[in-house]
Amino acid sequence: MSAPAWIAREQAALMANYRRQPVMFTSGSGASLYDTDGRRYVDCMAGISMINVGHCHPAVVAAICRQAERLINVSNLYYTEPMLELAEWIRDHSMGGRVFFCNSGAEANEAALKLARKHGGPLRPEVVALEHGFHGRTYGALTLTGQPDKRTAFMPLVPDIHHVGRDDLEALEDTVGPRTCAIFVEIVQGEVGVHPISREMLHLARALADRYGALLVVDEIQTGLSRTGPLFAYQDTGIEPDVMCLAKSLGGGVPIGAITARPGIDATFAPGDHGSTFAGSPLACAAGLASCQVLADPELQGAVRAKGARLFAALQALVDDGLASEARGRGLMCAIDLPGARAAEITAAMLGQGYLVNNTSSRTLRFLPPLVIDDEDLAGLAAALRTVLSG
Repeated sequence: MSAPAWIAREQAALMANYRRQPVMFTSGSGASLYDTDGRRYVDCMAGISMINVGHCHPAVVAAICRQAERLINVSNLYYTEPMLELAEWIRDHSMGGRVFFCNSGAEANEAALKLARKHGGPLRPEVVALEHGFHGRTYGALTLTGQPDKRTAFMPLVPDIHHVGRDDLEALEDTVGPRTCAIFVEIVQGEVGVHPISREMLHLARALADRYGALLVVDEIQTGLSRTGPLFAYQDTGIEPDVMCLAKSLGGGVPIGAITARPGIDATFAPGDHGSTFAGSPLACAAGLASCQVLADPELQGAVRAKGARLFAALQALVDDGLASEARGRGLMCAIDLPGARAAEITAAMLGQGYLVNNTSSRTLRFLPPLVIDDEDLAGLAAALRTVLSG
């Protein structure tokens, strides 16, 4: 079946929410994807940091198959062992507090927002987030998202959520106060093209949260689970959050999200405060535990730092040669800005070369390969990008 036929079927059956690339994938392994003609593509997006372990990782596939044969879901009215095992793993590898499961990153941010509002009480309803940040597309998460172009069509949104510039220390200090229940930050703003938040901004957010009794909520949905090198990106910053949001790579490709809160804060929710029918299913949690065990390997994390350094050096070389205007990166989370508004054109050309990349704006390309990508494919990405940009 040809691309025009897929597009016609999509237009007849699906709402027009997405601009899909003209390719249909049928299988994948590691950093490789294969289309309907059997052509191989190098995945340099990992489902927007969803497949950190790589496509169809054997440990994740085996866990899914074992669990699917035993029990898929029973709701949260009952106990299941995979749910307990994954919650214990997250607790023991992060802040030591308990976990709430959901199904996506947006749901994780919604849960964190509700937890913060309840923790703050009626006299502290205000939340502070950063401009250009991205926290999801449901109403609370969308209000937290500091991008007006995504919010305007859906006004009015949730009240008492304020935004400050991502590098504006003075504005953050002026905005956080005794009515603030939470500060939401990403360690690296990924959706707008990989912009790391400065240590000064993160440490000020931590200090202001401590000063006013607010919660520091760190959204690690894109940066978490070894994407930037450490298991969680906050572990390289010298701060510790009160609440952390997870999703994307947590399930190895299976939908799952979570929040975890430090001890004490994790007692904020009571039965009936929040919930989800599908959340914490045995199937998703079994996949999640297998994925997390792979991604917690110190050898893999060291390789992420080394591969990220090589990828960034290749991108910086494009800047040095005038083919790009800026390179940014943290681990295997990188981006370049282009001198002109060519990003969509370059994305299409890279697809033609057999590489999946993502344009986050008309001038920015983002790279989030599976963490298991090998050096040969990274070198091929750099060479193909140079060829396309030079054309």
